[in-house]
Amino acid sequence: MITTDILIIGAGPTGLFAVFEAGLLKMKCHIIDALPQPGGQLAELYPKKPIFDIPGYPSVNAGELVDNLMEQIKQFQPGFTLGETAVSYTKVDDEWFEVITNKGTVHRCKAIAIAGGLGTFEPRKPTFENIADYEEKGLEYFVKEPEHFRNKKVVIAGGGDSALDWSIFLSNVASEVTLIHRRNEFRGALDSVEKVQDLKNQGKIKLITPAEVIGIKGDGKVEGITVQKDGEEAYDIETDYFIPLFGLTPKLGEIGNWGLQIEKNAIVVNNALDYQTNIDGIYAIGDINTYPGKLKLILCGFHEATLMCQSVYNRLNPGKKFVLKYTTVSGVDGFDGSRKEAEKAVVKKID
Repeated sequence: MITTDILIIGAGPTGLFAVFEAGLLKMKCHIIDALPQPGGQLAELYPKKPIFDIPGYPSVNAGELVDNLMEQIKQFQPGFTLGETAVSYTKVDDEWFEVITNKGTVHRCKAIAIAGGLGTFEPRKPTFENIADYEEKGLEYFVKEPEHFRNKKVVIAGGGDSALDWSIFLSNVASEVTLIHRRNEFRGALDSVEKVQDLKNQGKIKLITPAEVIGIKGDGKVEGITVQKDGEEAYDIETDYFIPLFGLTPKLGEIGNWGLQIEKNAIVVNNALDYQTNIDGIYAIGDINTYPGKLKLILCGFHEATLMCQSVYNRLNPGKKFVLKYTTVSGVDGFDGSRKEAEKAVVKKID
């Protein structure tokens, strides 16, 4: 059983920043996320694309922002349950909640902060028959562990950043990488498109366009795929793995059955106070919540995370007065024994 003060559901930027704000108040956090790595949409959908409305950053790549947030919270030693989704919760007693994931991992916490962005992300799957028979048997929707593909034949389908980036990365891991896209044009970062072109010219990536994968072959596991190229007869390609990267579909998931007040697939919160839901002790911050005047911006999520943590502190420490101090004055004490602080003022005579 995993025990923590605040259980954060969602490892996007809002959820990650909540760890920092909780840490300033000496509260421990653990994060659950359905994706195999922290970062939410930023890491999965557009890691190389710039964001222009983060205060203090005229421009910052999404992936860089995630890296910076992870570095910022490292001293507060958050725990992570990745590749799992929160399925159910129970109120154990007046102090504790218990949350169980789809893989049976049990988490006990004193407050829940739902920071799931647009909800649980599910991969957009190819529509051909018998696809479920091959899932996790050579058919993968995420690249969780690149070394898993070492010296294997891999076929990737898709035309966006994820398909381009993983084709580039796996070209140095797999024995053979084939990239298939239904168009000749790719919608991705320019440097990624040019890199794939270069790797194709070197013979490190096989490119098939315009074409689609229309079927999977294999006895109990993926052994090949069927490709339909425009104007040609369908043919088979041998492969050990097929990775369709067609993007993600957001869904509220099992959290939608928790008895929370839902409005247009978002969780209604009390924005006048602390972003708490209609269930005492459960909060919703970031894009997953709604209230009058709501703006789905990362910077708004940071603000909501800050006020949520203040509320949880008061919940966990009734009657204890908290005096807000700027970090330039108080410094930051990590749970790992580290301390960050501004240089101290000195009294010294100037001759």
